[in-house]
Amino acid sequence: MNNNEIAESFSLLAKLMEIHNENSFKAKSYASAAFTIDKLTIQLSETPLEKIVGIKGMGESSGKKVIELLTTGVLKALEEMIAKTPPGVIEMLNIKGIGPKKICTIWKEMEIESIGELLYACKENRLKLYKGFGEKTQQNVTETIEFYLKSQGSFLYAQIEPLQEIIKSFFEKSFPNNTTEFTGTYKRQLEIVNELELIIDTPIQNIETTFLEVEDFELIEKNESDILFGLSVGLKLRVHSVDKNEIIKLAFIKGCSDEFATEFSRQFPAIDYSVCKNEEEIFRQASINFIPNCQREQISTIERAKHNTLPTLIDTSDIKGIIHSHSNWSDGSNTIEEMAQNAIVKGFEYLVISDHSKSAFYANGLQIERLKEQHANIDILNTQLAPFKIFKSIESDILNDGSLDYSNNILATFDMVIASVHSNLKMTEDKAMLRLINAIENPYTTILGHMTGRLLLSRKGYPVDHKRIIDACAANQVVIELNAHPSRLDIDWRHIDYALEKNVLISINPDAHSPKGFDDIRYGTLIAQKAMLTKEQNLSSYGLKELEQYLSNRKRMKNI
Repeated sequence: MNNNEIAESFSLLAKLMEIHNENSFKAKSYASAAFTIDKLTIQLSETPLEKIVGIKGMGESSGKKVIELLTTGVLKALEEMIAKTPPGVIEMLNIKGIGPKKICTIWKEMEIESIGELLYACKENRLKLYKGFGEKTQQNVTETIEFYLKSQGSFLYAQIEPLQEIIKSFFEKSFPNNTTEFTGTYKRQLEIVNELELIIDTPIQNIETTFLEVEDFELIEKNESDILFGLSVGLKLRVHSVDKNEIIKLAFIKGCSDEFATEFSRQFPAIDYSVCKNEEEIFRQASINFIPNCQREQISTIERAKHNTLPTLIDTSDIKGIIHSHSNWSDGSNTIEEMAQNAIVKGFEYLVISDHSKSAFYANGLQIERLKEQHANIDILNTQLAPFKIFKSIESDILNDGSLDYSNNILATFDMVIASVHSNLKMTEDKAMLRLINAIENPYTTILGHMTGRLLLSRKGYPVDHKRIIDACAANQVVIELNAHPSRLDIDWRHIDYALEKNVLISINPDAHSPKGFDDIRYGTLIAQKAMLTKEQNLSSYGLKELEQYLSNRKRMKNI
């Protein structure tokens, strides 16, 4: 064990002790020892053990721990600290701009345990609400985390989209006489992309020679037909080299799930891919309806295509209003009026303001007096902005027992209530189901927000029985949110088909904390296409009059 490794162990021990608010004197002495060890000109591993304690700047306690490390290979005090600290909290030490004391606040007060959760909190303006965190700190932390995450290798679909355009343009300029096609998980509109795949009709050697000297491309591996590059942004790019008449076939095969591609080949073995000029011609040869890449996941889709029962894909133009948005009354960036004006400019018919409820202290949740003020403000704006309408809503926290955090007479003042879990996320499935089912059965719950609380690439979310939740929503006329934020996309698209089977409405909602957040509707719509959601099955596709009628009918049926 060299001095650098020993110093790192002491430094980590000191930082973890600070995070846990343990003996500050000891923490400082270990930090000082780390500094001393790092500057030594001799290796401690080559120093007689009896002389280590006497090294200037070491101290007796630190000296004994150095001996412990050198003789056993471990530092018991450090192992104990690591064992009681979530891995994601330790990982936060890699983020410049937040030291142990701030990490302690993030973990203990904000209940954030991963870098991804922290980034999401920054995007929702929550960090700056806490003592010691200002606007500038929040922005710096955001930028540092985004840079850090780029090196991890997995990307959200939304992160890949702009990169894909740059790479496509780059290849088209480098190979103007060749055909390039993107395929793989990106083409299938999956929520997470680990590798961007591209097909081109040129030999591998040409590709390698072209990009060998390009600073942003690093060769990882190659064979006769594939070459894998690592890009400077952290993304892996796999390029498939094929003959020109093989492009369509490979694009098709790589642009489906393995299950779909295998079954398609089994059912249609006589397809002559070489004569197909595009993928539409493959389906014409099979004499079935065209299946878009985003729906080439399950075998059952092939049967639906045979019987002409594939629905018309929902599109962003089908979204008529913004349901689920936040203003600066809680943790949003803009006033309600600014949010509304931007929604009008974008052609939406209405805006549902769903700021956080009183239990959400972490997001400046609304106490009852502030609620009354907000509703009065909305009344004035609705007079000024008509025929555009702002709906009075709330994102009400689902408490530990499944109740919502306002009394019924307060809940009755809202046009709609979005019920969501935001705290105590570490639950067993039984506990999670108790909370969610009780919230769904509350007559004032209109929409169940982000069902599992997941944050893609950051937090798995609490375990739930999707079918039981969907059954409960069907029985109680509760809409299920498809949270369109690219880090959420929750409900998972894989469970939407069962919701549609049970006639449960879905609502593609951006969970926007600024007007820019309205654009996230695109990602919710792309993932909804995979689930074959139609505009008729989506609440946010209702026009203003339709939505008003729906809410009125629901309240009458619920007798509220």
